[in-house]
Amino acid sequence: MNHADFESELSAPAASPALWPLDPEIVFLNHGSFGSCPIAVLDRQTEYRRQLEREPVTFLVRELEGRLNSARAALSEYVGCDREDLVFVPNAITGVNTVLRSLSFAPGEEILVTDHEYNACRNALDFAAERSGAVPVVVPIPFPISSPDEIVERVMERVTSRSRLALIDHVTSQTGMILPVAELTRRLRERNVDVLVDGAHAPGMIPLNLSQLGAAYYTGNCHKWICAPKGAAFLYANRTHQAALRPLTISHGANSPRTDRSRFQIEFGWTGTGDPSAVLCVEDALRFMNRTMPGGWDAILRRNHALAVRARTLLCDALGVKPPCPEEMLGSMASIPIRDSVSTEPSKTPLYLDPWQDRLIEQYKIEVPIIPWPSPPKRLLRISAQLYNSVGQYQKLADALRDFAT
Repeated sequence: MNHADFESELSAPAASPALWPLDPEIVFLNHGSFGSCPIAVLDRQTEYRRQLEREPVTFLVRELEGRLNSARAALSEYVGCDREDLVFVPNAITGVNTVLRSLSFAPGEEILVTDHEYNACRNALDFAAERSGAVPVVVPIPFPISSPDEIVERVMERVTSRSRLALIDHVTSQTGMILPVAELTRRLRERNVDVLVDGAHAPGMIPLNLSQLGAAYYTGNCHKWICAPKGAAFLYANRTHQAALRPLTISHGANSPRTDRSRFQIEFGWTGTGDPSAVLCVEDALRFMNRTMPGGWDAILRRNHALAVRARTLLCDALGVKPPCPEEMLGSMASIPIRDSVSTEPSKTPLYLDPWQDRLIEQYKIEVPIIPWPSPPKRLLRISAQLYNSVGQYQKLADALRDFAT
């Protein structure tokens, strides 16, 4: 089914907004930042918590490993890998930090990264490089861009004999583009460069088959497009690369005498007392979302992509700008350059609070991020498309932006 097949269906939500706990008075166009967890999945989380508190020792000591195995099995089937190659982490930033802080870099070794990398993960890379004497090599990627081939060319131009690792977004957070990670991974492996994919936005947005992808490491969030509760993410490692990885919190698994499972699973399976309900809900979220639309996950991905493309066209027409990247580089998000900011006040939070963003929520009841990128005063407006969204909401945003221009 192509975009045109969805056109008549985009005027209404594909699933009832009442399935999510979102404020009905707010036009919520920012699923990409934190997602939103459906009410039914939150109810399951509450039940897991009740079970835990009813008999904590039974839940955490006798039952938790089996429950986590079940959740990992469901997730690994969805993302296309063996269950034993995947562990849970709280978020993709933790996954990126885990890899970068586990690896030993020699002074002068190079770590490749694009200038579209999420700020928090870029900070983790800089920390690892500074501590070891490794050298960050930043690859500038144009935006607007005409083809994913440009990204492959620019990255490969910066590879040298000293290149050790590449940190590559699967879907860029600021610019909302799907990067050609399969081709990049193949080309980089030919040059003996391992790839760590920051897939924060990918699960539930685009199809995944991690075993076929061939990256050494891949981390992704489940709380965004899969719609699990906050605190649910995963880290995948190729079997040959698992021995080097250690959790950020060293715990009982470090000297466990167990031999019935890998050290990778033993160490990451228990890093201290916490609330495991979010990751246990991943299986519930996958099942719930699959039932929200005829055709299941395949239809969800196609519909959300079609809505994002349609919404971007509407907004570009309203603002008089050209689409900054091809449609095939979009998933369920799209970013559009807007007029430079005139504010010189630094944000009070690292999570992009722009005066226009405040005005949109306060005056128009529209929640949408405005992102300073590549650096102030330049900025982007980024929209997200989820099943509870419809074309009319983006039209309301377009009308508000026209008001800003007058």
